[in-house]
Amino acid sequence: MLDVQLSELLGAAPSGAGEALDLVAGFDGALTHGFARIGEEPAAALAALAGALAGTPVGERVSEAVEKVSAGSVGDEHLAALAGARAALFGAVHDALLGRLDAALGRTRAAWEPAGDPAGDRAGDRAGDRAEVADNLLAGCRVWLRELAIVGWRGVDHDLVSSADQTIEALLAVPELRGLAVLLDGLATELRASCPVATMERVPVRRWADLWTRAMLLSQRGPWSAGGERVSGRLLILGADVHEHATAVRVQVHGILEAAGGAPARLVRTSVAAAKVDTIVGPTVWRLLGGHPVLLAALAEHRAVEITDMPLLSGGDLVWHDDRARAGEEADPFAIARVQLAEVTAPPVTPLDRHPVRIAEPVLVEGYKTDGRAFDLGGHTIRLDLDRLPSAGPLTPELVKASTACVGLVRWDAGQWSLQPLAVQATVKKKPVTAHNGDWAMGPTDPKVVKAEAKAGDVVAVLRERAGRLLRK
Repeated sequence: MLDVQLSELLGAAPSGAGEALDLVAGFDGALTHGFARIGEEPAAALAALAGALAGTPVGERVSEAVEKVSAGSVGDEHLAALAGARAALFGAVHDALLGRLDAALGRTRAAWEPAGDPAGDRAGDRAGDRAEVADNLLAGCRVWLRELAIVGWRGVDHDLVSSADQTIEALLAVPELRGLAVLLDGLATELRASCPVATMERVPVRRWADLWTRAMLLSQRGPWSAGGERVSGRLLILGADVHEHATAVRVQVHGILEAAGGAPARLVRTSVAAAKVDTIVGPTVWRLLGGHPVLLAALAEHRAVEITDMPLLSGGDLVWHDDRARAGEEADPFAIARVQLAEVTAPPVTPLDRHPVRIAEPVLVEGYKTDGRAFDLGGHTIRLDLDRLPSAGPLTPELVKASTACVGLVRWDAGQWSLQPLAVQATVKKKPVTAHNGDWAMGPTDPKVVKAEAKAGDVVAVLRERAGRLLRK
């Protein structure tokens, strides 16, 4: 539960955070303008970036990169150094914010231990021919990212976006590089939908720069492997964060792992996802995840899950294998949070995930007053992030407003902390009501929603049948 140090958490941002974010904004402005012709203002922003990192281990490389780019020489190694500098600034802000949050929650966090040489973990490195393929594909990614940096966002057109299609398709065929492929595909899709970018009234500068930075770093050969171990034990689910998009759905489950052998309990996450079309919305999206029946049943029935030899990455993510899980006894997420959440160990944050917007820490909040927009905890308020409530579950703004207890994720975005509800306990018409994002994982339980779905028909089944007919032709 958020404790008496909440006032410190909700106060001013950590010292130096504003200055670091200003440097990032300067770099993002230069990237928007493009590095083909560096004007006076972008040059000053890049120089300020180099100056801020001058005393760090990357200072010399960043200074050289700024000098070369400002002179019109834009090489892959220079862009990688600039991307690293931007990521380092965000990482420093992330660490300061997360440290303050951990202190407010009294939460212990495991220290990050770099993985060994990741070369042996990549299939592309197990054989010379595959290594060459992987290197060529990474080089192709860097070529496209370099072109984006040279022309700037305002210079992006359909031809430039389309030039990445072949590389992305090839990346998708290599399992070890599929994460980078999805990232690039997402960026390309957004750019294609915005073309010509020069006519846009407002460019999402920060978002596109975030995607460009991460892609540039992932396209390097480096220690990005998260490492990990295989674990067995009991997973106690706290809540589900459902991400619905036009072409994909992902469910990220937050929970507590009680590992076999008596190891201390720790916070973990696990995710399952599926591709979709924009006509599949609301509770219907759960049908796309039918390949994970044990996890879906655990969400809908509020059960623990017994897992066996499931991979756990060092950043705290379980790589879900439904065949290595079986449903356990009933386990109330609110009871779990009240008894265990204050004592668990949080996972370390992997280097590439050190970004403020990626902070999402599970908490239990009780004893608050609310106007439906924020929780008032003894005179200190935290804003509610209701835009993240999914249409695939029963949790609504009205239930949040009527709630007396909430399991949610504390986040930091746009310069302030917020709370994203995952589950609430409320009183409606003098009766206790509990609602979780994952309650409809096995199908909606609200009679009105069931009736509406029945009237609309099984969209997923229809689309699959049509796809089957097309394939048979």
